[in-house]
Amino acid sequence: MSQTPLSYKDAGVDIVAGDALVERIKPLAKKTLREGVLAGIGGFGALFEVPKRYKEPVLVSGTDGVGTKLKLAFEWNMHDTVGIDLVAMSVNDVLVQGAEPLFFLDYFACGKLDVDTAAAVIGGIAKGCELSGCALIGGETAEMPGMYPAGEYDLAGFAVGAVEKSQILTGQHVQAGDVVLGLASSGVHSNGFSLVRKCIERAGSDAPSTLDGQPFKQALMAPTRLYVRNVLSALAQHPHTPQSAGIKALAHITGGGLLENIPRVLPAGLAAHLQQGSWPQTELFAWLQKTAGIDDTEMNRTFNNGIGMVVVVGAAAAESCAATLRAAGEQVYTIGHIAAQGAGPQVVVA
Repeated sequence: MSQTPLSYKDAGVDIVAGDALVERIKPLAKKTLREGVLAGIGGFGALFEVPKRYKEPVLVSGTDGVGTKLKLAFEWNMHDTVGIDLVAMSVNDVLVQGAEPLFFLDYFACGKLDVDTAAAVIGGIAKGCELSGCALIGGETAEMPGMYPAGEYDLAGFAVGAVEKSQILTGQHVQAGDVVLGLASSGVHSNGFSLVRKCIERAGSDAPSTLDGQPFKQALMAPTRLYVRNVLSALAQHPHTPQSAGIKALAHITGGGLLENIPRVLPAGLAAHLQQGSWPQTELFAWLQKTAGIDDTEMNRTFNNGIGMVVVVGAAAAESCAATLRAAGEQVYTIGHIAAQGAGPQVVVA
């Protein structure tokens, strides 16, 4: 038996590289600091104090990943925006309950750590946190030789937010006659990429050079839109109360598209009737539909199809709410209304 000493680095784990990454991350995380952070990156656990302005705070948590969109990031060497996707997938979910995202944790796992790649990814995570007003206060970088192919990694994220108990959005007050607003997506976001990748494979060299004014690859890799700041502002200006029929429900349009996500916030016996064509189909989604050869129903079940967030609001407040969101920078479309369900599905697109 050989007596040559074996180090952790010989086994495939480079502690020095890990330390170098932490040093690269620290200034990025520092930019995301906000009220409530007591201790962040570097400790065994991060400490956060719920801001004292909350009277009856309820914590809301969410966790998600980026899915097979990462396969394109590896293939195209585009790592700087998937971190934004990671944050957006969780904080947009937390937002749906009416909650303000407070802090975020990430998990980055690879077979062999490439500091530049990891720093690019985590830089995107920090950017996403900064844009959504939540603090990046901790995470884990795991180097696991043999677990992942060379050049690949996996991501997971975890967000915690807070909402006043009296202001939690559950959808219970949604009623017939309410208006359904749709907020435009920035592209495919982070769902449906198993089909997207099949479309790219099928198109081959016939794939378009641009889509919606962007180079083909950039259009497909555009990061998930962060709706947090603008929607929180709209919630503050248009709350639902017994005296005012403001925003009653939100739905983040992720896996399952419009057809499967909107029902998650509707009471039994009600349905959302959406008008096909009330929002524009972008070149990106038109290309995906044509290349995949699928019908409108399958598009609305697989992709966000151009609508990344749905807002259900009382009819009396619909126009003013839409105006508030537009003034904040959202593209807003009136895409339907709420009605009695009857014998049909909970989402009807016609």
